[in-house]
Amino acid sequence: MVGSFDPKLFIDEKVEWLRREIGEETAIVALSGGVDSSVTAVLGFKAVGNRLRAVFLEDGFMRLGEADRVKKVFRELGLEVHVFDVSREFIGALRGISDAEEKRKCFRETFYKTFSRIAREFGARVVLQGTIAADVVETQAGVKTQHNVLEQIGIDPLTRYGFKVLEPIKDLYKDQVRLVAKALGLPDEIVKRRPFPGPGLSVRIVGEVTEEKLAIIKRATAIVDEELKDVECFQAFPVLLEGRATGVTHDGKRKYGYMMALRVVESKDALTAKYVRLEWSKLERVRDRILAEMPEVTRILYDITDKPPATIEYE
Repeated sequence: MVGSFDPKLFIDEKVEWLRREIGEETAIVALSGGVDSSVTAVLGFKAVGNRLRAVFLEDGFMRLGEADRVKKVFRELGLEVHVFDVSREFIGALRGISDAEEKRKCFRETFYKTFSRIAREFGARVVLQGTIAADVVETQAGVKTQHNVLEQIGIDPLTRYGFKVLEPIKDLYKDQVRLVAKALGLPDEIVKRRPFPGPGLSVRIVGEVTEEKLAIIKRATAIVDEELKDVECFQAFPVLLEGRATGVTHDGKRKYGYMMALRVVESKDALTAKYVRLEWSKLERVRDRILAEMPEVTRILYDITDKPPATIEYE
């Protein structure tokens, strides 16, 4: 897949394509800080410069401190990031929804309605986004709805939301995107960053999303990111499972708390994946910190399921 791929030629072709497609318009790019959206943003800036506005949505489902991190990274690259706190809208939109597909579709609708409003504020009629090939393949196959797939499933964004969507990397897989990121001179913290789902931590909570569960999964995610930052893998993250399990306190009293799974996998294109045989010492360190810092959790499980039959994410 990667052997015959020339990232520099790809960059030249896509910058020219974006320049033609955007024309003299103002455009916005949906920037989350992951490698896909970061590559898309830099391609867009190379094409039209300051006529492209980088927009980060603080939707309530991001990692702790993510907005500040993204602003800092792109400030060092010379790009301004506009942060919009829309967390109340997104959390409210998903309230009471337990089904995984319904959560993803609800997120998608809220996402694009929000961008529709922001686009009008900037006077933009073009939105760039970092859709990649795996997003399209899984959505069209019915595996799960990716929030950034529209035209490929018959939704016209211009008619429905009032803007045209441009997807310069939609034919690439993750390993190819990383090559482009490196060729663009992006820092390693972006080039090598582990993928993060478009709907964020909302899909790392099995079942209904609540403020309590969000607070737990955000803290657990920070612990996993810190403790497993040196592990060579495609993905490493915690998942808050549905339901609760009986536990016991150190003084022998019964307690009832949440169950959490740890997922660590290796993959090239996200279409298949193998679980990582993580060292026991690392597993124990993650376990100890989560249980010590989150008394709401009573049980930690390690997921050793490959893809297939499982997906990488739970929801």
